[in-house]
Amino acid sequence: MVNFRSVVGRPRASRAGNRAGGPGPRARSPHEVDAVPPVWHLFVYGTQHVLAFYAGAAVMPLLVAQGVGLRGADQAMVVNASLLACGLATLLQSVGLPGIGIRLPVVQGPATSAVPSLIAVGLAAGGAHAGLSTMFGAVIAAGLALFVVAPVFSKLVRYFPPLVTGTIVTVVGVTLLAVAAKQVGGGDPGAASFGSPAHLGLAGATLLVIILVSRFSSGFAATVAVLVGLLAGTGLAMATGLADFSGTGSARWFGMTEPLHFGAPRWDTAAALSLSLVMVVIAVESIGQFFAVGRIVGREVGERDVVRALRADGLGTMFAGLLGSFPSTVFSQNVGLLQLTRVRSRWVVAASGVIMAALGLMPKVGAVIAAMPTPVLGGATIVLFGTITVVGVQILAQADLAHRHGTLVVAVSLGVGFLPTAYPQFAERLPGEQLHVIFGSGIILGSLTAVLLNLLFYHVSLPVRREAPTSAAARGVDGLGEHMQHEVVRAADDPSTDATQAGPASAGPGPAVTGPGPAVTGGGTAATGSGQATGTPPPPGGAHT
Repeated sequence: MVNFRSVVGRPRASRAGNRAGGPGPRARSPHEVDAVPPVWHLFVYGTQHVLAFYAGAAVMPLLVAQGVGLRGADQAMVVNASLLACGLATLLQSVGLPGIGIRLPVVQGPATSAVPSLIAVGLAAGGAHAGLSTMFGAVIAAGLALFVVAPVFSKLVRYFPPLVTGTIVTVVGVTLLAVAAKQVGGGDPGAASFGSPAHLGLAGATLLVIILVSRFSSGFAATVAVLVGLLAGTGLAMATGLADFSGTGSARWFGMTEPLHFGAPRWDTAAALSLSLVMVVIAVESIGQFFAVGRIVGREVGERDVVRALRADGLGTMFAGLLGSFPSTVFSQNVGLLQLTRVRSRWVVAASGVIMAALGLMPKVGAVIAAMPTPVLGGATIVLFGTITVVGVQILAQADLAHRHGTLVVAVSLGVGFLPTAYPQFAERLPGEQLHVIFGSGIILGSLTAVLLNLLFYHVSLPVRREAPTSAAARGVDGLGEHMQHEVVRAADDPSTDATQAGPASAGPGPAVTGPGPAVTGGGTAATGSGQATGTPPPPGGAHT
């Protein structure tokens, strides 16, 4: 008889999984990703994601704006546009559209690895306002290119086993720990106050609060430990005079950068190709991050998920170009926050996207968050970036590191990725901006190294030259091992070998096993390839059939 409840229950689970873009009932915890927490939880958890995201999201557009020669209000306008674009891109990934978005808790932020190419394109087109239309035109073209070629990237899923994805995520975590160290010291290594006891004390106090809240609280409080630490660190900075919020008074409460504020996009073939190449490299890194998020939330990421995720990346980048912002990618800080808090609902990340977009429309609130002391952020990012490294190690635990090939993939990728992290000047003497992009980023360099080494060791079959057999004896023992071949050939070629030394087939109760080779003849009794083998092993030096 048909069990009515089981028949009715399975499609419901399947529909829940399909709505989330996952594999349906096969997902380990499909409802956890799709669960909608209470509104106040959404707001608090979403705010925590925004605080983890904000510093990096604000720094990248500032770097580009300063690099191309923008000043004052134009810089602020680019930052607000970036926040709005990141909020929309995050909503595309977490909520999605038909055929677009991975529907997992993925936070999108500006791609720092694109900074050198963006500055180069803007300066080549005239710099400042004159170069922005060309730069944003190239951003739109690169986003469109990624959107179109996303199905091609889905075929690369088989080249991202746990060995590769774990290595990429570990490289990301280790590389970002250098950023955390810089923030702990104050942000600017050239400043006289960098690494001062006051900065180290702020970072240490923030880190201590996060640890204590995580250790001695449970439930909701434990999941917002990072937010509590940031608020406590900022409060301590204000009490000791180490926080400066004076610049927030001049910021407007509401304001928006209208689309195409810096002029209509202008097509430049070289600029479009340059940024399209950067987007390809960013996509390789993003695929590893998508798999990491899937593992954290317990949902398998397949080819179709990768296609939808990269389409969202491409569409989000196109929106960014129209709004006056830059390419977007998965933000690693928030991947670490997912692992730390265990809050896996994609609607929490969607709420953070709404908050980001709102901050892009409210410069006043954004200015307050931007005034948070850098050492306080450093105390939190030690936890977040360290957690990313742990996620990578957990993924690597699924790989076969006992084999030397797997060990080499991880070791070389980590070592190569650490080069530009230890010495940022590593790529300065290389010709061409594209090489600067690749060799100047430890994350990109380490990720590409992992992918290429995995291809070399596990997917590329090198031609092996084999010599033709020189005798019937060699043919009769083909495939049985080199030491066996030597024994048979010696027995066949030695005229003094008698029947006993040649190893005649011995009768016994075992089943008959027919050997594949022709008869092996020699000075003694013939041992045939089709002879009967028994449960008794042949004598040493005898013929093996």
